[in-house]
Amino acid sequence: MSHIIHRSLRQVPPVAVSAKGIFIRDSEGNTYIDASGGAAVSSLGHGHPDVLAAMHRQIDHCAYAHTSFFTTEVAEALADKLVSKAPQGISQVYFVSGGSEAMETALKLARQYFVEAGEEQRTMFISRRQSYHGNTLGALAVGGNEWRRKPFAPLLMEVPRVSPCYEYRGRGEDQTVEEYTQALLDELEDAIVRTGPEKVIGFCAEPVVGATGGAIPPTPGYFRGVRKLCDQYGILFIADEVMCGMGRTGTMFAIEQDEVAPDLIAVAKGLGAGYQPIGAVLAQGAIVERLRHGSGSFLHGHTYIGHPVACAAALAVQQVIERDNLLAQVARRGSSLRRMLGEAFGNHPHVGDIRGRGLFMAIELVHDRPTRNPFPASRKLHAKIKAEAMMRSLMVYPMGGTIDGQRGDHVLIAPPFIASTGDLAEIVGRLAESVEAALRLK
Repeated sequence: MSHIIHRSLRQVPPVAVSAKGIFIRDSEGNTYIDASGGAAVSSLGHGHPDVLAAMHRQIDHCAYAHTSFFTTEVAEALADKLVSKAPQGISQVYFVSGGSEAMETALKLARQYFVEAGEEQRTMFISRRQSYHGNTLGALAVGGNEWRRKPFAPLLMEVPRVSPCYEYRGRGEDQTVEEYTQALLDELEDAIVRTGPEKVIGFCAEPVVGATGGAIPPTPGYFRGVRKLCDQYGILFIADEVMCGMGRTGTMFAIEQDEVAPDLIAVAKGLGAGYQPIGAVLAQGAIVERLRHGSGSFLHGHTYIGHPVACAAALAVQQVIERDNLLAQVARRGSSLRRMLGEAFGNHPHVGDIRGRGLFMAIELVHDRPTRNPFPASRKLHAKIKAEAMMRSLMVYPMGGTIDGQRGDHVLIAPPFIASTGDLAEIVGRLAESVEAALRLK
């Protein structure tokens, strides 16, 4: 009997004993292809020698130094690296230990930015339905994942929500893409005006929606319109790139492809590629300068922020990505993966959409393709696909509630950047078998 509170309290998962490249082996001798990078985390795969060596060197020099007393060379170098690749105006970095912490930090930094200017009436964030921003109370409040929120709703702050940019489900048959995009922007503007611009701190959104929606990209011009509205009404744009950032979509920051510079960007997962827990908030210089010339400090902090070993791992990950030109490889492999998914599922009667960017792809399952009606939620098709995939030694990231938190199923695929075309073909082949097997189950 395990004394760990596992994610499922009804069963103990397999015991992982070793991992190398795109594979993880369990204590029973089974070897799995990690086609989801865990939760889109393991961008370099497992056991990369350069990252392990960097961690060992840092442990030998300085394993821990509390940030109320010291900074470290490796944390400073990592911040320099991130800023050098960031969108225009981003010049400051705050390190944390994961994605939820990063979003919580971004919310607090945004709030303090306005408090320092005497605008204490700004207490509201606006976000999108079917978003996911983390599991701490602030991050959970701005998120739109209803089944995660429901048990804790009485503890969460009020957050107005608007429609996601979800073309497959949201665009009407009589709407052009441009008309659909403008309707979404009009809805956001209405929400800002209805809430009162003077009360709004910022708008939170994932540039490419992750776990809750399944690799949903924005329509062209959507985030340029968001940026324009935020500027018009004097509110901040907070981009949650915890899952979609750090090269996963083929550019270091997913929002780069939308030609927009947010005010705050939250990153994690691929930042350290799973080698150590780490996340970060990247901020426009003007935000931090207001605090610097005001109270002189950011009223926030955790014990393990800026952890030297975590920073060493993340810096090594980013150096390998740059040295090996892996962003270009993500773009090439992403094109191959999309083609393979199209060949396997493009005419499938129960696959309604194939979407994503780079090595961040998903398929959405439907009961009836012409009407796009989903399978009954009670069938738990996503869970059946995951179980069938594990039986075929394949790790993918399925989720239910794709449409509204209850209805809909999708499967997210986020293989390591080092995956070969042969690896991708094997992943798609095993996934196709898993989907067919799950569909046969009642």
